[in-house]
Amino acid sequence: MIKINKVAVLGSGVMGSGIACHLANAGFEVLLLDIVPFDLKDEEKKSQAARNRIVNASLKAAIKSKPAPLYDNAFASRIQTGNFDDDMKGIKDCDWIIEVVVERLDIKHQVFANVEKYRKPGTIVSSNTSGIPIHMMLEGRSDDFKQHFLGTHFFNPPRYLKLLEIIPTPDTKQEVIDFFMDFGDEYLGKKTVLCKDTPAFIANRVGVYTMAKIYQLTQKLGLSITETDKLTGPAIGRPKTGTFRLGDLVGHDTAVHVINGIRENCPNDEQAGNFVIPDYLQFLIDNKFLGNKTRKGFYERTKEKDADGRRIILALDLDTKEYKPSQRPKVESLKAIKNIDSLEGRIKYFFRADDKGAQLVKESLLGLFAYVSNRIPEIADDLYAIDDALKAGFGWDVGPFEYWDMVGVQKGIELAEAQGESIAQWVKDMVASGKNSFYVVENQQPKYFNIKNKAYQSIPGREGIVILEHYRDKELIFENAEVHVHDIGDGVLCLEFKSKMNAIGEGILRGISDTINIAEQGPWKGIVIGNNAKNFTVGANLMLVAMLAYEQEFEELNMAVNLFQQTAMRVRHSSIPVVMATQGYVFGGGCELAMHSDAVMAGAESYIGLVEVGVGLIPGGGGTKEFALRAANEFDPGLVQIPTLIERFKTIALASVATSADQAFSMGYLDHTKDHTVINTPKAIARAKDKVLELAKHYVPPTEDDVYVLGRRGLGALYMAVNELKLGKYASEHDALIAQKVAYVMCGGDLTGPQKVSQQYLLDIEREAFLSLLGTQKTLERIQHMLTTNKPLRN
Repeated sequence: MIKINKVAVLGSGVMGSGIACHLANAGFEVLLLDIVPFDLKDEEKKSQAARNRIVNASLKAAIKSKPAPLYDNAFASRIQTGNFDDDMKGIKDCDWIIEVVVERLDIKHQVFANVEKYRKPGTIVSSNTSGIPIHMMLEGRSDDFKQHFLGTHFFNPPRYLKLLEIIPTPDTKQEVIDFFMDFGDEYLGKKTVLCKDTPAFIANRVGVYTMAKIYQLTQKLGLSITETDKLTGPAIGRPKTGTFRLGDLVGHDTAVHVINGIRENCPNDEQAGNFVIPDYLQFLIDNKFLGNKTRKGFYERTKEKDADGRRIILALDLDTKEYKPSQRPKVESLKAIKNIDSLEGRIKYFFRADDKGAQLVKESLLGLFAYVSNRIPEIADDLYAIDDALKAGFGWDVGPFEYWDMVGVQKGIELAEAQGESIAQWVKDMVASGKNSFYVVENQQPKYFNIKNKAYQSIPGREGIVILEHYRDKELIFENAEVHVHDIGDGVLCLEFKSKMNAIGEGILRGISDTINIAEQGPWKGIVIGNNAKNFTVGANLMLVAMLAYEQEFEELNMAVNLFQQTAMRVRHSSIPVVMATQGYVFGGGCELAMHSDAVMAGAESYIGLVEVGVGLIPGGGGTKEFALRAANEFDPGLVQIPTLIERFKTIALASVATSADQAFSMGYLDHTKDHTVINTPKAIARAKDKVLELAKHYVPPTEDDVYVLGRRGLGALYMAVNELKLGKYASEHDALIAQKVAYVMCGGDLTGPQKVSQQYLLDIEREAFLSLLGTQKTLERIQHMLTTNKPLRN
């Protein structure tokens, strides 16, 4: 039985250090090695610090980089550094050795020869190569080495891009392949995709084709690069970088290397002619304008600012090769799709429209349909592998075959062939057999068309993922304008937010209470509150709060805030368990609801925080009360309590946001006694369901204990800290006022000394403080600024 506890990472460059950090995120001990510097002076040759200079500098740079590679900087302690000369013997204690050195076959051969000297038999060895054929690395290696060797290709940055391509050789044991497909998923939080040992594997092969095709079409159709980036970004379910900004991000030298590699090494690729270097890309290469790493590529960010104070960005004119101020795109189809919320609706519109923008989307997708149809079985045996690779590696919302299903398979064939593309015969045979889509959903489980047996089959690895879209054909248990409640089986309900950006308004709050009533009175074991959106919630509906405040409707505001508080308490004291499943933004009111739930199954990439101070308010949905409670629970009767109070106060007063679920524990947003991190975020709802079932067996609602507060003793310390910030010009008068309101609630108000107070008392003074701030002009200005610019205002 294969088990991994410790991992050796050989090579500490950007990818090596990033992989080491993510392995530390996952809880593994890591040995990170690199070369001894060539330029050591004689007196330095015996110094361990000098000999480890390269690896230590690389790891330090990685930890400081943005976005952060570690869930919590404390996890760096799990990484031990060393060098190849002195510390390679340490790999004998490792269960997996991953090579991440420079992309030269001769150097990889040297590294693996050295690994063979020290690894214990049965230890898995892998390469993170993105381009060198995996089988070519095995020259001179033992049978045991070959049987436990494979490619494990991470995408950069390893923490954030979810793809892990698994590339076995003919010698790799099946148990090693099966282990890594599961291990990457369950323990590293990755979408593992089984690839064949072909040039660029799957994601880069198809992704670079797509990029090259769009490069060609942009010039052919006379579009600017800013227009193309708008057309090939979120408009079609892809990242905001679009295509040309993505090229700048990747680096044009890297892109050209991959393009040339595919053209030269794939003689049977019918679209190899598309893998050409356009004259404008060659211009960038010749001038060493390689993208973000040289601060100039398709775009150049100047130091000059426009009339609004924004940095002026220049864009390359593909025809003249001159840099000009980027212009707002003027494409009819982009205007038309602004009111189309669904991706499928936008794709269908592009296929109906005939302006230049629509032509680019249509022609690029039709080329893509043809290309991927002909890559099976060359690069993968199953179509879902190609879709998974593009979604996890390039951040696409849907893969090529899912796009094709949106258009219609038969229609896609006809349009592609009319464009001169060649569609693989297996697709035509599939349609001829009466199967008109690549995917179907049966009993809430997605199935794909298996080319070998010509039937729909369940997609491996999807068993632990709840996709609420697949429950749409079942009758909802409850719904209103902002909430859908699904029966997800085994007596568990799932409450899904449906408002814009999942902002929490009256509909969601009443929906939560109504659903708890239904669950308590019916045959239900409990409730999961979760969704499959990018973000769990951006928090309370700020627009609604602003409108009521501008109109001085303080009675309505009081009722609205009270509704939020009482809903949070209803979640806490319901007679059935309520568990949250989170991902992405868990801001403001979303954080408050989560803190009141029985447990949170937080996707590792959950960004959790009480951010209300940023708009001139305090957490008013029970969040400030809850931090007072959590601080009280942390007080040690035998120690000074003020430092604990200050630490929890600072979290709210500075509107601090945890940049991972693990960091949220140390900041007090999550509680180790009841909450858990789910490293594979898409599985959070399923894990929450499991938690509901576990709790339901012997569920007893928590009691409403009184809260120990410090009164004036705490207020004095907190007010002094706020005053020092103000005197040091770190806080404005209004910042200080907001912080004092937070302090007042957390200390239980102006009490003569420490004592216990009821939670309702704290909720009342929290609500009073919240409403009083809404009565100030500066808070209204902060709210207005946030709503119009999406940025906080310091006034």
